[in-house]
Amino acid sequence: MSPWVKPVCLVLVAVFMSRTTESKKDEALYCSACVAIAEELNYSISQTDPKKTIHVGGFRLKPDGSLTDKKVPLARSETYLTELLEEVCNSMSDYALYEDPDTKEKSYKRFAPRGNDGGNFPDFKNFKFDGPESSSALKFACESIVEELEDDIISLFASEAGHVAKTLCSEISGHCKSSVFQHSEL
Repeated sequence: MSPWVKPVCLVLVAVFMSRTTESKKDEALYCSACVAIAEELNYSISQTDPKKTIHVGGFRLKPDGSLTDKKVPLARSETYLTELLEEVCNSMSDYALYEDPDTKEKSYKRFAPRGNDGGNFPDFKNFKFDGPESSSALKFACESIVEELEDDIISLFASEAGHVAKTLCSEISGHCKSSVFQHSEL
């Protein structure tokens, strides 16, 4: 046997093993994180004064001396959406694992009411509070999605598309592909 055969075989085995043992992403975790990103961004946008606008454009002068900028709503500007994306994953500590009592489907849902909810608390008996590990896993999933899809998220929200959560989580990212998540509240 040639001296190079054994190392080549070991390399091939290592490559094959790494492909078959790739860590599978927890679909409930990543789908929930994706939906939470869409919900949190929609909420933040809804809290922004619709009358506020921002100038966008190159601020270059045309030959006639006029500027080529335009005004867009602040809430849908790339600058504002980038600022929101930088902070969106900090709200993942307001989510916990929820198990639907009828279907036993698990997903992460918001348990903490927002300031204007009027103390509308959800039923806590179906939430699983596993300590900081579960919210840190959701925050990590959120950060991974934002890092991977930042440009897509910004363009989707800037265009004021309908069904943002479904478009982002099912079509663009593919995190909510299974039939269980297709029929949930995306």
